[in-house]
Amino acid sequence: MQRRRFLLAAALPALAAACGTDQDGGGSSVPPEKLTFNNRLRIPPLAQPKVQPDGIKRFDLTMRSGQTEILPGKQTPTWGFNSGFLGPTIRAARGDTVQLAVANTLGEASTVHWHGMRLPARMDGGPHQPVEPGATWSPRWTIDQPAATSWYHPHPHGSTAMHVYRGLAGLFLLDEPGGPDLPHAYGVTDVPLILQDKRFAADGSFTGDPLKGTFGILGDHVLVNGTYNPFFEVKAQRIRLRVLNGSNARRYHLRFADGRRFHVVATDAGLVNAPVEVDTVSLTPGERIEIVVGFAPGEQVVLTSVGGKADIDEGDLDLIKFVAAAKLAAMPDLPARLADRHIDVPAGARVRHFKLNGHDAINGESMDMTRIDEIVPAGAQEIWEIENNVYAHNFHIHEVAFRVLDVDGKPPLAYAAGPKDTVYVPGKTTVRLAVQFGEHTDPGWPYMYHCHILRHEDSGMMGQFVIVKPGTEQFVSRTLPGAEHAGHLR
Repeated sequence: MQRRRFLLAAALPALAAACGTDQDGGGSSVPPEKLTFNNRLRIPPLAQPKVQPDGIKRFDLTMRSGQTEILPGKQTPTWGFNSGFLGPTIRAARGDTVQLAVANTLGEASTVHWHGMRLPARMDGGPHQPVEPGATWSPRWTIDQPAATSWYHPHPHGSTAMHVYRGLAGLFLLDEPGGPDLPHAYGVTDVPLILQDKRFAADGSFTGDPLKGTFGILGDHVLVNGTYNPFFEVKAQRIRLRVLNGSNARRYHLRFADGRRFHVVATDAGLVNAPVEVDTVSLTPGERIEIVVGFAPGEQVVLTSVGGKADIDEGDLDLIKFVAAAKLAAMPDLPARLADRHIDVPAGARVRHFKLNGHDAINGESMDMTRIDEIVPAGAQEIWEIENNVYAHNFHIHEVAFRVLDVDGKPPLAYAAGPKDTVYVPGKTTVRLAVQFGEHTDPGWPYMYHCHILRHEDSGMMGQFVIVKPGTEQFVSRTLPGAEHAGHLR
């Protein structure tokens, strides 16, 4: 009997992984009650910069704790930026110099990473830039990249999953003067949708452990911009939705309940070259997509997520209802051409290979804050091969933009090729990327690459690279100082 109990206990974790459940982290669960869509969608406020005499736009962000009524009549302990839950939307344009004053009033250190931003490594907000309780961090850089939907979130090694799950996340929108004529009235025709799944205890508090189970948290309630059971009133014939998968692990397959078609106009790193007509798009954690969808007066339609076969997209979910007004403002047709971006690799480009091992290592090694794994010359164009021999992962590279070349030798769906900075890597699959690196050099400060399933990232599925002046690669140390390296930024 004791032997049988031992064998059963040993088999349970493998069984949970095989079934796509996370018994310790709160993976599979009973679906929530049917939504009635009676809460107006909350639109995150636009952050108002303080323009300095030298033209620098300063944005103030304060990490703080709070209490938020998410479920009716219950208060949920949450974290947020400038409020109790989530953060304001920061908006800037190419050519702007921005400064972020990030204050930490929490009881523990955190960081703020500008996900999707092309900027110097010292300003990136990764695990080497902790902000201690009571301290303020003030990174500054000039926006020099195409228009895109980026976002910001914590990145402290070992604690990212919990900090994001509690509510530390917000959008960072980049505009480009002279860009195509797309819906742009924030919150009216240009609508942010931050998707996050949560699990709730009976008292309304978040429950589950983001660092247990195969994938951590797979919630049974989906919030949109922190709103449960949401609806949005459509006032124009055509609107633009900027969708962020801000979840810890869940993959969404977005589809309107009536099967209507819509157009993808941008992915993670900016506009696609021409609108792509689809009826379904998929997003893993950290990915963003911009879609433009049309409505007729008076109609109502629900945006859903259709369950798939992977471990991280179980179950059909209703997300938000769109309710069109009786009279809708006219909108111009979509431009036939949106951008002219090409991320290619020259003949003989360097190829780097990365093997995802379990949930805690890349190329057989777990994250080490003092180890530089890759040294890249500035402006390089390379091929990165991401091999995944286990269950579902995805892969995010800081600072870069890339194009997906192929998935197991087959071209990606037209909308999913890029430009991107995060990509889904299905189990037992190899994905090849054409990666375009920037010009910010610093041999002593690294960028990260990692799985953006946050339980995996925190467990060590992350590596570090530096960008250096071409021709100096062989002189760059692969070892960083220890705790003092991060400590002098505190």
